[in-house]
Amino acid sequence: MASEIKQHRKRRNLIQLIVAIISNAYIVGFLEGKIYRGDVKAFCVPGLNCYACPGALGSCPIGSLQAVIGSRDKFISWYVGGFLVAVGATLGRFVCGWMCPFGWFQDLLHRIPIPKGWKRRRRLPGEKYLSLIRYGVLVVLVILLPMFLVDIIGQGSPYFCSWVCPSGTLSGLFLLAGNVGLRSVASWLFAWKNLILAITIVASIVVYRPFCRYICPLGAIYGLFNPVSLYRFSINHDSCTSCKTCQKVCKLDIPVFEKPNSTACIRCGDCIAACPHDAILHGFRQPQVKPSTDAGTSSDYPS
Repeated sequence: MASEIKQHRKRRNLIQLIVAIISNAYIVGFLEGKIYRGDVKAFCVPGLNCYACPGALGSCPIGSLQAVIGSRDKFISWYVGGFLVAVGATLGRFVCGWMCPFGWFQDLLHRIPIPKGWKRRRRLPGEKYLSLIRYGVLVVLVILLPMFLVDIIGQGSPYFCSWVCPSGTLSGLFLLAGNVGLRSVASWLFAWKNLILAITIVASIVVYRPFCRYICPLGAIYGLFNPVSLYRFSINHDSCTSCKTCQKVCKLDIPVFEKPNSTACIRCGDCIAACPHDAILHGFRQPQVKPSTDAGTSSDYPS
């Protein structure tokens, strides 16, 4: 089982690397400290990948959503809204586990060795309530503030990108490294966001994917689609023995055998590789499985 999980994680890591490279393939931007503004930039990428990254070839869907909501001329973009619905309805949070560059960045940070006992591979106290913060961030910072807190000409600001997003801050560091002029005008706001990035980096070393679990509004959107997306998990209860191996190997501590499509699940697939009975089914065409007769209801994170 250990070897299967190891091989699975290697494959996933390779795919995450490839997606990150493709999403940020504008090498000239890194060398000259300039943002790519070509035609491709009008299209969204599935994961959280800041528009301001010098290498970014596409736009972040959260940044694009805020730009439209904050516009004095429009409050809705059929393209951005349709993109989020289409990706969410097809893949759910599979995007988070396999196609998000900032999610991969957190994965790499969590591999940094620290003294035994410091890493928290399971839930934090109040995990169930902490996981609700991402919905508050989505509603308040991404939607309400850009819509209603506007300037004198009726233009809203992308508050999540401007005030919080550590992915954007990381991209900004690359931009500043290649652009001396921008370094001279970096403000206190950039210092504030660097503090958030620093906290995220330290937290990611100790806790698995803290930004994804508690803050990310894109993950909040995709998570809502997990139970109904075309790609999803199911349990073959004829094979499942409720041994909890899936929950033990899950870095988010999700009881997959009870709630295979939790809104918190990033669909990394570790549980599938670890299951000794091959009881976790996955794919776009879901086989018919019998409901468990003794499995009760449960929240995303057990009490």
